[in-house]
Amino acid sequence: MKRRVAILGSTGSIGTQAIEVCIRHSDKLQVELLTANTSSGLLVEQAERLRPNAVVIVDESKYNEVNEALAPLDIKVFSGIDSICSLVAGENIDMVLTAMVGFSGLKPAIAAIKAGKAIALANKETLVAAGSIIMSLAKENGAPIIPVDSEHSAIFQCLQGERATVEKVILTASGGPFFRKSEEELKSVTIDQALDHPNWKMGSKVTVDSASMMNKGLEMIEAKWLFGIEPSRIDIVVHPQSIIHSMAQFSDGSVTAQLSTPDMRLPIQYALTYPYRVDLDTKRLDFPLLGTFEFYQPDQQKFPCIRIAYQAIERGGNIPCAMNAANEIAVEAFLSKEIPFTAIPLIIEEVINGTKFVVQPSLEDIYNTNDTAREMALSVKAKYSVNN
Repeated sequence: MKRRVAILGSTGSIGTQAIEVCIRHSDKLQVELLTANTSSGLLVEQAERLRPNAVVIVDESKYNEVNEALAPLDIKVFSGIDSICSLVAGENIDMVLTAMVGFSGLKPAIAAIKAGKAIALANKETLVAAGSIIMSLAKENGAPIIPVDSEHSAIFQCLQGERATVEKVILTASGGPFFRKSEEELKSVTIDQALDHPNWKMGSKVTVDSASMMNKGLEMIEAKWLFGIEPSRIDIVVHPQSIIHSMAQFSDGSVTAQLSTPDMRLPIQYALTYPYRVDLDTKRLDFPLLGTFEFYQPDQQKFPCIRIAYQAIERGGNIPCAMNAANEIAVEAFLSKEIPFTAIPLIIEEVINGTKFVVQPSLEDIYNTNDTAREMALSVKAKYSVNN
């Protein structure tokens, strides 16, 4: 039987590549639901091509446009986050790919988990903000979580069939576009430079996170929850070639790595078709042509977001949620040319320091922390304005 899939965030980078995978393997994957935030035109194009049962445009002002375009195709059209939450719980859905950007992906992910759906997790902020709650709900409802991030997918693949104790996991980082720039040079980098990733094509938010290396901090926290391993046993190494996507080290000292050319379709497809591997037209590795693999310690003085993330998860509670919220606002501000690149970690630290600590946050506490931290970050960012 075909696996029936909901793609949340279908118009983003992960979503569009997931659609490529679903079209390529239409004998195995059937798209039942597509959702988009504001990209109504692309959502309509995707729906016309895939003919899902339903689509959701989160921006309610664009509902009529989408509804009128899809009316002749008998595709149900809805709007708003609550519609996504209702639809992912439907009996016609087997797996939910959560590729919505940022904290907005939390509520639909929880709805899908409570309905016992398999989750292909591409939204790392879900576990960063509410990891303990999410993993408890997944266990309680028998909802498997299969990672889509290339690093976590790599570790997940390395652990298949293993019964040995995991001593540590090693997350690899490309280093982003600024790995070889000096601290002084970072003060004047532009948006175009930050978005010019050397190896990966991603959405704007995650690309800026890669440039600041906050992406690795978020991934470290996500790895803690996905694999039940303490941050002290999660290493980050810079591997500019982006061929080794991450590694697992076992109690006998052996290390298993997953390698491939940089192509997000591979981890997306692996999650959607797990536990099977199916064909994919990726560029194959040619080891004699690869040359040398390089590995470096990340410079936490130059990229303080890594240090901030380790400190946040060490404190625990609602602090990682506050960190994530502040980062989202800071990245938005940088992309809007309101603040310089180097202000991102400064805003995050100031918000964390001003957040009221909750040791064991409820879901309500997580939502309140997110709202409060975002408001605080909006206020704090003025201090770092490029116009000051």
